Formats: sequence, C-alpha cells, structure tokens
Amino acid sequence: MLFTEMALSGRFKAAKLQGFSGVEIQFPYSLSAQTLKTILDAEQLKLVLFNVAADDLLQGGEGLACVPEKRHQFRQAVEQAQDYAKVLKPQAINILPGRCLDHQRFAEYLDTFKENLYFAAQAFAPLGIKTVFEAINTHDMPGFIIHTSAQMLEVLVQVQHPLLFMQYDIYHAQMMGGASEAFISRHADKIGHIQFADCPGRGQPGTGQLDFKRLFSAIEQSSYTGWVGAEYKPIGTTAQSLAWRDWELLPDKPD
Repeated sequence: MLFTEMALSGRFKAAKLQGFSGVEIQFPYSLSAQTLKTILDAEQLKLVLFNVAADDLLQGGEGLACVPEKRHQFRQAVEQAQDYAKVLKPQAINILPGRCLDHQRFAEYLDTFKENLYFAAQAFAPLGIKTVFEAINTHDMPGFIIHTSAQMLEVLVQVQHPLLFMQYDIYHAQMMGGASEAFISRHADKIGHIQFADCPGRGQPGTGQLDFKRLFSAIEQSSYTGWVGAEYKPIGTTAQSLAWRDWELLPDKPD
C-alpha cells in the first residue's frame, strides 16, 4: 500500500532509501519468488509477511479461505505460498478469512475457514513460519466473517495450533469500536503481526482521530516483539506521509 507511485519491483529500493529494514507484500505473486529474493538481497531488506492468494476478495467476491466450494483451490493457494516461502523465508503468512454473502450459510463458512486455517498452519509449520489471520471491519468489507478481535480470540481457542496467531490491524479494530491499547497489552502473546493506519480514512498517523503516541507506546511496553507494518493509504506521496516515524512528536489526541 506504500510506494504505489511505482511498480512493485521498484518499491523495495524506495523503502530502503526511506530507512525501512523490512517490508510486507499483500500478494507477491506477480513476480517470481527468485526475482523477489534477488531484489530483497540487493536492498538488504527482510520480507516480513505476505498473504495467501484470496481469489476474488478484493474485487467484491467472497474470497477463498472460507468458501466451502473452494477448498481445493485454497489448498492450491497454500501450496503456492509454500513455494514462495521456501525461497523468501517470511516470518509470517497471512490468511484472509473472506466473506459470507449468504447469511444462512455463515456457520458452514466459518467451519470451512477454521479447517482451512489449521491446514495452512500445518503446511507452514515445518518451515518455521507463523500463520496469521486478521479481522476486517464490515464497513469496508460487508459480510467479512471475522470482523472483531473477540472473534479472532475465539478462533484461536477453537483451532488450537501452536504456530497460529492473530494479525492485529489497528485500523480495522478501531473501525469496529475496539480498544487497541488495552487489547495489545492483554493479548500480545497471541499476536503474530501488527498493522496500523489512522481512523477514519485509513491514512497515515496524524490524519485521523487515533492517538498514535499512546498506541505506539502501548506496543513498546507490551510483550509483543514482532514487526509493526504501515498498512495505510498515504495522503500525498509516500515520502510525504512518513512523518509519523518520529512518533513521539505526534500531537496528543483528546480522550
């Protein structure tokens, strides 16, 4: 979502020049794994995370991981992610749960997602890679089957895999009324990756209502030791949007 002013292959150098040491890619599959590795090595960047393919999710469809009729396609997508992971060695791979557009089938879709999630966690475990999944707010994606932090905790309990964690997205949590500081402090051990954007609007910190001085401080003071990904839509150019990195200088927001 950052450096989209240029093609994917050019974003790595831009990120390095701006001082980043790690990157994440939603879907890396437009480039070969070896091409990506060559670019990452040249820029001395760590690929932290990428997603398993999600079929038609971003085009308004139901996606892949929860759809009963797409089980075979999901397993093929996991195999594709495995092939990339063997070369790129990310710390985590994200599964996008997807939508259920027929509410009468919600329970069936949720069961399918949990079965697929366990399958993916088992597939990535031998590589030493965490599997993560995320809640996405239903304002941006109506029908998304996992849309609250409480639901993510329930799935963790029900699936029971040692390398399965939450991907906690502060923007999506806040859009659903979540209290991110308290949640991160309490459940840091169950979080495999954190992403952020301001809310509303999904722009960079300082463009919305969130108090990022408090949020970043809460992350620092928690037991979370992973990466924190800037998954926002820059207002202005990406370079212009990066003032938040001096986060202690961000303005305080009223309670």
